[in-house]
Amino acid sequence: MNITAHRGVSSLAPENTLTAFRLAPQYGCEWIEIDVQLSQDLIPVVIHDQTVNRCTNGSGKVADMTLTQLKKLDAGLWFSEQYRGEKIPTLHETLKLVQALGCRVNIELKVYPQDDVAQLCAEVAKVIDEAKLPTDQLLFSSFDRQALQLMQRCLPQIRRGQLWQSIPPKALEELDSIEAYSVHCDYRFLLPEQAQQMKQAGYQLYCYTANFPELVEQHWDWGVNMMISDRPQAYQPVINQVC
Repeated sequence: MNITAHRGVSSLAPENTLTAFRLAPQYGCEWIEIDVQLSQDLIPVVIHDQTVNRCTNGSGKVADMTLTQLKKLDAGLWFSEQYRGEKIPTLHETLKLVQALGCRVNIELKVYPQDDVAQLCAEVAKVIDEAKLPTDQLLFSSFDRQALQLMQRCLPQIRRGQLWQSIPPKALEELDSIEAYSVHCDYRFLLPEQAQQMKQAGYQLYCYTANFPELVEQHWDWGVNMMISDRPQAYQPVINQVC
């Protein structure tokens, strides 16, 4: 039973922070999922939303703020007093931690309206090259197919996963266009026949955001390889029973 820590163990610590990532191995997670976008000065930073409003004490668009400005924000206090002083991490900082933890990382490329997709991919590729992590420790994912196509050209050796809410009718054509490794979809919209189609075509199948094991029991039977969850700790009793 494979579980990815969604934005780290984001039910126990503020999402997309180094603290949340450090918790992942404690709950049996080999993989951590993170979200990456660019600061105004083109530094890949790890944060999900287009703005800093929800997960920091600041306001405004990530793309309008320099790394120095972003680092001045508190990214933990919104979650609880315990995490006061937590900072928005860079991709570079996150990869250094991943290497130290011995985990693998699913890098979701966040693309918002008016974003320069090519610039995002180029800057992420630079950081990946500098990190020198083994390619099997990395996976790119995105809802934006152009981003995955660009990463295919920049770093073809790193696997790619297509994100969808629900798997579309022409999924196989789209997956073939990026030489995809995996399909990532919302567990609530996955149908058994779709799962069968993806598995027969040779793709890994991952479901998000599966926070309650009892709601996805049948999905394992359909061939789902991985659950992406805010609550990996909820799967621990199930894993212990299996073992």
